[in-house]
Amino acid sequence: MIEYKSISNPNKEETLKLYTSVGWTNYTKNIDILLKGIQYSLCTIGAFEGERLIGLVRVVGDGHTIIYIQDLLVHPVYQQNGVGQELIKIILTRYDSVRQKVLLTDTNKRLDKFYQKTGFSPSLNLNLTCYVRLDS
Repeated sequence: MIEYKSISNPNKEETLKLYTSVGWTNYTKNIDILLKGIQYSLCTIGAFEGERLIGLVRVVGDGHTIIYIQDLLVHPVYQQNGVGQELIKIILTRYDSVRQKVLLTDTNKRLDKFYQKTGFSPSLNLNLTCYVRLDS
C-alpha cells in the first residue's frame, strides 16, 4: 500500500535513491543542497511504500497567489500506476484557491499527455511565454 505524507526533514539516502532512479543528476551532484531545498520548500509530499520513498512532489511559492511545482518524480518501477497523478491531486487540492499553478518540464510527449491530463496547459496555448535562466 502506498502512503502519501508531508516531508519536512527528508532522509538523505532515500532521497538520493529516488532522484538517481530518474536520472536527475544535477540535483544529486550536491545532495546537501537538494535536502536544504526540500526543507525550505513551501510543501513537499512523499509517496512511500513502507519506508521506501517512491515518489515526491515539491512546491515553492507563497501559497496564496502562486505555487510552482518544482519537482514531481516517481521511481520508474512505480510510474504509470497513478502515483504521480495522486501527488498532483494532493497539491491541487491543498492549493485549490491559488490562481497561478506553474511548472516547467522537459519536452516529452508522454509528459505532455500526463500534465494535460492533470489540468495543465502549455504556456503557448494560454498566450503566455515562459522565460528561464539556468546558471551552472
